[in-house]
Amino acid sequence: MTDSHDWLDRYAAAHRQVTWAPVYWAAVQLVVLGTVGLLWLVPVPAEFESISPLMNWGSAFLMAAAVYYFILSVPLAIGMLPFLLGVAWFQVWLGDSVFSAPRVASGFLLGGLIGLWLGHRNQRGVRPVLEDLQMMMIAPAWLLSILYRRIGIPI
Repeated sequence: MTDSHDWLDRYAAAHRQVTWAPVYWAAVQLVVLGTVGLLWLVPVPAEFESISPLMNWGSAFLMAAAVYYFILSVPLAIGMLPFLLGVAWFQVWLGDSVFSAPRVASGFLLGGLIGLWLGHRNQRGVRPVLEDLQMMMIAPAWLLSILYRRIGIPI
């Protein structure tokens, strides 16, 4: 069994008892958007800005996630690239919009955490939510792996 199968199987085992699955899966995406959004706002060294105005802690996190996905599984990583680029695009758009980026990112993170808690409501406590935060970048890959299995793409 490959590392990608091990991670995905471990994530699947921890999420067999999820209630309100649509709310839960929307919450997972909100947590990713909120976390990356808050990282996007953390001040960076001047050296980062001299390389590119898009070089920040949020984009570094997304680049690290992309490398991690490629280490796990090339087909999965290729499928995750549009998601990662979409998250980055959203953060750039948010920074240029009239909306308050810190408030939107905090709201997404808070809404996502509430959704995760609702998804694990039957398991009582915050431990499952904290475990989801630890594996937040596995969740979108797990959703993609389900799609891949349905259409016959090997991971």
